[in-house]
Order: sequence, then structure tokens, then C-alpha cells
Amino acid sequence: MIDVSEQSEERQEAVQALESSFSELMTVFRRFVSEAAERVSPGMLPATFKALSVVSRFGPLTLSALAERLAADKGFLSRAISELEDLGLVTRTPDPNDGRSRLITVTELGHARLADARAPHESRLYDAMADWSIDDIRHLSTLLHALAVGEVPARG
Repeated sequence: MIDVSEQSEERQEAVQALESSFSELMTVFRRFVSEAAERVSPGMLPATFKALSVVSRFGPLTLSALAERLAADKGFLSRAISELEDLGLVTRTPDPNDGRSRLITVTELGHARLADARAPHESRLYDAMADWSIDDIRHLSTLLHALAVGEVPARG
């Protein structure tokens, strides 16, 4: 029988190792976002790139919905969206459901720039997982989602 204190120590070590791995992954991700932002438009802030990415993935969005999704300041996001609009990467149109709000939508140019900016890193992830089974990739996705939302992952 496993001693509870040994199990607790083993769990603590495992969680610390996971935390270290996440730290490494976040460093790589921050570098990716910075490089991708620079490819979209020289001098673009990583946070502006993230806003563009989120609107591309989940849009059209209002500024409030974008701020909520990114847990970001609406004032900063308003300036970021203005920058993206000036670059021709997004448009703002009246929200048909709420005349006081405007919907932010990524333009064709914005989608093209995002695709170009992401391409080097997407191929890197694909290459890094080339020898992984599809089941392992799906399982990792399930585990990460469960961790992100604070659930116990389903056992399959």
C-alpha cells in the first residue's frame, strides 16, 4: 500500500514538473506571439496580435466581448482595434442587435496576414508532433482543456 505522505510528495513533485514545463511552453509561446505580431505589421504589440487572433477565431465581436474573452482593458483594446482598423486588418460595423455597439470583424487582408504570420510556428508544432499518434494529440488536447476549465479529465 502506498503511504499517503509519499503519494502527496510524489504529486507535489509531478505538479512542480508540470509547472516547469508550462513555464517553458509559455516562453516559447510569448516568442511566437512577438514574432507573429512583427510579421503582421512591424512594431505591432503582441497584445494587439492577440486581439486580432481572437477576433479572427471568435468574431465578429463587440469590444466588450473581446475585452471579456481576453480579460483585457477596454481602453487598451480600443486603441489596438483602431490600429488594426488603420492597417486594414479589421472593420467595425454597427451591431444589428444593439445600435450602440459595433462589431469588429477581420478583413480578408487580416486573415491573410494572420495565416502568413502563423505559418512558421504551425508547421513547427506539426513537425514536433509528427511521430505522435492522433489519439495522443487528441488526449493532450482533452487534458489541457480540462485543466483550463478546472475539470477532471474524462477517462477514455
